[in-house]
Amino acid sequence: MSTPIRVAVIGAGQFGRNHLRIVGACAQAKLAAVCDADATRAADAAREFGTVACTLTELTGKADAAIVAVPTSSHAEIGCALLEAGIDVLMEKPIAADLDEAQRLIDAAKSNNRILQIGHLEQFNPAVQAVAKRITTPLFFEIHRMSLFSPRSLDVDVVLDLMIHDLDIVLSMVGSMPEEVRAAGIHILSEKVDIANVRLAFAGGCVANLTASRVSTERVRKMRLFQPHQYISLDYQKQEAVSFSVSPARQIGFETFPVEKNEPLKIEVDEFLACVASRAKPRVDGEQGLRSLRVALEILTKIEEHARIVNGALETAQKISH
Repeated sequence: MSTPIRVAVIGAGQFGRNHLRIVGACAQAKLAAVCDADATRAADAAREFGTVACTLTELTGKADAAIVAVPTSSHAEIGCALLEAGIDVLMEKPIAADLDEAQRLIDAAKSNNRILQIGHLEQFNPAVQAVAKRITTPLFFEIHRMSLFSPRSLDVDVVLDLMIHDLDIVLSMVGSMPEEVRAAGIHILSEKVDIANVRLAFAGGCVANLTASRVSTERVRKMRLFQPHQYISLDYQKQEAVSFSVSPARQIGFETFPVEKNEPLKIEVDEFLACVASRAKPRVDGEQGLRSLRVALEILTKIEEHARIVNGALETAQKISH
């Protein structure tokens, strides 16, 4: 690329700072500006990363593309404003707070002929890509995503904060939407759901069990996948994947998948910039972000239904005991 793409980062919090670091070190990009609702935080980030701080209204003409890392509740408002100003957008996941807002973003990108990429980071994990190439007929998933408690992202439930990564991967690997969703979850240290367990059932018999927690004592990012004659184990964190298989002659085979380890965020940003330059469709576009959000919101509805059932049973038990 002869002329670097001018990129602004919207949001100077923890994840926004990661994007500032990646863009600042990217040869095909120029870090054009940083914006944040907290002017002091924006100014501090601008000094640290060698750029300027400005408001959203001051951004027009200064940036070709923007990375949005702000609370989910602001995604639609900020994203649509950028797209309508002719700026391509990489929107952190989830795409939006609800389906209507997600559709607004998709429509704004389409009507303004802009790139809209959604930051489902695990799609850019080299180990996930290695496994995706080996998918035949997935029949069963067992996935655990556990994190230590952090005050970050408490504006959304653990389903939208953590589990949505794995929902996106499962939907991509299965290639269809679930026919049945069962879910349970509770809040522990926040007002939102902090731990959730989900069972998705797909046409053809595939089942996915997912557990996500942000109140764990350890950090775990693991998937186990079973398909005919093969078991695949994936460690997102270590970017490692192995498989055990059975041949027609009943011979057991073991394979470590070749994985060229790299930082998924860097791969994601590089691909976004390539799409901005070529006008190609992103690997994770708005429609895919909408699909993952749709399942995540259905899961939250099922969690609410389960909670009502449990509360009713507890009230009945209390009445009987008295």
